[in-house]
Amino acid sequence: MENFILIVHVLLAVGIVGLIMLQQGKGAEMGASFGSGSSQTVFGAVGTGNLFSRMTGILVAVFFVTSLALAIVAKKTSVIDVGNYLNDEPAAESMISDEVDTADFDAALDEASDAVQGDITDALDDAELILDDAGAALEGAADNMTDAATHAEKTLENAVKKLETEAQSQ
Repeated sequence: MENFILIVHVLLAVGIVGLIMLQQGKGAEMGASFGSGSSQTVFGAVGTGNLFSRMTGILVAVFFVTSLALAIVAKKTSVIDVGNYLNDEPAAESMISDEVDTADFDAALDEASDAVQGDITDALDDAELILDDAGAALEGAADNMTDAATHAEKTLENAVKKLETEAQSQ
């Protein structure tokens, strides 16, 4: 029954898409594409708008009904069997074997800890190098600014002297 409803559902979907594709927008009637002059419709004065609109509406209504039918059938046929998944043993205890060797676990933990410590040390060393480079760049920028300020000061002194000489000569 579910397969039959599903096949009808898919066919309705294809039919709805086909009907929508056949419909034309306002001002572009079906007859305009065939060169019809005065009536501007292939099917006469009534036109295709009502026919295709009604057929689309009917198919959409049936599509809605098949959607509901599929939901109801799916709900009735779905059964969750949790009997095999539930047992009396707690989950944590069922996952841990009695034969677990804690020495292997401790060794793996120590190895992971050493690897993380090494990564942290490498990251700190990289950060220190970056800070050193940034400090050197700042010192260079400060030196350049000092040189520029000294040059500007000398230029201003020369300009003041030139103005004073011109003022005295007049």
